[in-house]
Amino acid sequence: MLPKNLILETNKVLLRVMDEKDFEAFHKLTVQDKGMWEFFSLNLSDENQLNEWMEDAFASNIKNSRIPFTIIDKSSDEIAGSSSIGNIAWHDKRLEIGWSWLAPKFRGTEVNRHAKYVMMRYAFEQMNFERVEFKTGVLNIRARKGLEKIGGIEEGTLRSHSLLWNGVRRTSVFYSVLKDEWPKLKSTIFADIG
Repeated sequence: MLPKNLILETNKVLLRVMDEKDFEAFHKLTVQDKGMWEFFSLNLSDENQLNEWMEDAFASNIKNSRIPFTIIDKSSDEIAGSSSIGNIAWHDKRLEIGWSWLAPKFRGTEVNRHAKYVMMRYAFEQMNFERVEFKTGVLNIRARKGLEKIGGIEEGTLRSHSLLWNGVRRTSVFYSVLKDEWPKLKSTIFADIG
């Protein structure tokens, strides 16, 4: 069973399980840059699609296959965005970190790196999982560079992998971090956090 009140944090971010009350704050953030949804499955700047996305997150949480987080920037005490631990394969000890977005104000800050760190730390050290996966659109260069910065190893692409909200078929590129790679990443890329 997934903990329903899980909190993950560093000195810069606090991740708490998403709540229905986050809708209004999320909506204010998701409309700030409508272009950020170009590579996303849904257009979260649209209230109906944001609601659908949140309802799916809650349903997946009930099924113990996803922990959707609200990311809070501790320096400002503001909601910065969201990310999830999901597609949890308990038998295979594998999960995905994704469904991630940050409001424009928090992009290029340390918020994303700290959020990814606490989720990977939880996956490898508390859940004792063997593999953390990430995927993004092959054309989403910003996300790909971000995954490389946190130690993700590119593994390959799946052509015409998913349908985006705008009718475009997305080719996805997969990255991963393995449990035996985690100690080195923790002592290098994330040394200032841990």
